[in-house]
Amino acid sequence: MTQKIIDYLDELFPNPKCELEYTKDYELLIAVMLSAQTTDKRVNMVTRVLFKKYDTLEKLSKANITDIIDIIKPIGTFNKKAYNVIEISKALLSDKNGVVPNDRKYLESLSGVGRKTTNVVLSNLYDVPCIAVDTHVSRVSKRLGLAKASDDVLTIEKKLTNKFPAYRLSRLHHQLVLFGRYYCKAKNPICSNCKLKDICKEKKKSLV
Repeated sequence: MTQKIIDYLDELFPNPKCELEYTKDYELLIAVMLSAQTTDKRVNMVTRVLFKKYDTLEKLSKANITDIIDIIKPIGTFNKKAYNVIEISKALLSDKNGVVPNDRKYLESLSGVGRKTTNVVLSNLYDVPCIAVDTHVSRVSKRLGLAKASDDVLTIEKKLTNKFPAYRLSRLHHQLVLFGRYYCKAKNPICSNCKLKDICKEKKKSLV
């Protein structure tokens, strides 16, 4: 089953990549933190403005929080996220000379940064074999029988890590996100031509 999933995802997304826009390592970290409970498209809208106005970590660390809030308001939970932007910038400058390190423990200690954000950052910046479980990955994993309906994100991450080769995990993450975002959507999934519908739990449920 896993090989069938790999083959189909490779067919759909031969060159998968993160859809968040960034040119510097800290921009990715901040963008992923901002993406919680919102869309990458909306995050890109605000970070284009944010990273143009504050084009260095030094400027971000000294930014007026009210101005950051005004810029990122469209993404929601903006008060906390604006605080996180400034605190992350300060921490990277004081602790790591402005470099986002390949250090899970340190990254997870940063304001607003949890395991999912850390996994995305480590995977994209350092090709660490890990998989971040967001709403798309969770939904697709459950529909395809890779995880149980009751599994939490950490359980799903462990199951995917065990089911797929380590070298596939970073690529698989992007593919599952894109598959969930554009095909296996929460509402009105595109099932008609899906080559995985015979193993889809959701599809089987609808046929009962």
